[in-house]
Amino acid sequence: MKNSDIKIINRYLKGDEKSFEMLVQNYIKSVYSFAYKYTKNTSESEGITQEVFIKVWKNIKKFDQKKSFKTWIFAITKNTALDYIKKKKELNFSKFENGFGENIIIEKFADQQLLPNELLEKKDITETVTSMIKGLSLKYQEILFLYYNHQLNFREISELINEPLNTVKSRHRRCLIELKKNPLLKKI
Repeated sequence: MKNSDIKIINRYLKGDEKSFEMLVQNYIKSVYSFAYKYTKNTSESEGITQEVFIKVWKNIKKFDQKKSFKTWIFAITKNTALDYIKKKKELNFSKFENGFGENIIIEKFADQQLLPNELLEKKDITETVTSMIKGLSLKYQEILFLYYNHQLNFREISELINEPLNTVKSRHRRCLIELKKNPLLKKI
């Protein structure tokens, strides 16, 4: 995906305004869910997401195209979320609403395909796995979240959290070992 991101960025830098919209569409869900990991609040995460894309827009010329755009945007998201938590400031998120008052983040996350019984089953499994993961240390939770929810590879995670590659791999392995020991896993 790195090459396609670079192509989109280059088109944007050459004046194609629609290219930036493509970047937003490609990353809005991931940025929002990563911000939500820090805030556990929908409106705060929406505000952080908007702030991230404003920062990306303002700084895209500074992006080092030799690096991963995904890692760069996740680093911006992490820093923005941490700054928000520190300052607890209000962020405006109205730009996510279109002219009809529809919020594109909510529209993207609506899962209307599942039947009620499927939703309950999915909720039970999600709660069980979430409960197991919450029992892990934050450094392990972060690696799992980035690897499985955002499909970052170990090298990208290493760059993002500023830890050696082997440390990230080792934490991931230890994390999986701990989860396998958990009796809740046998219920799934």
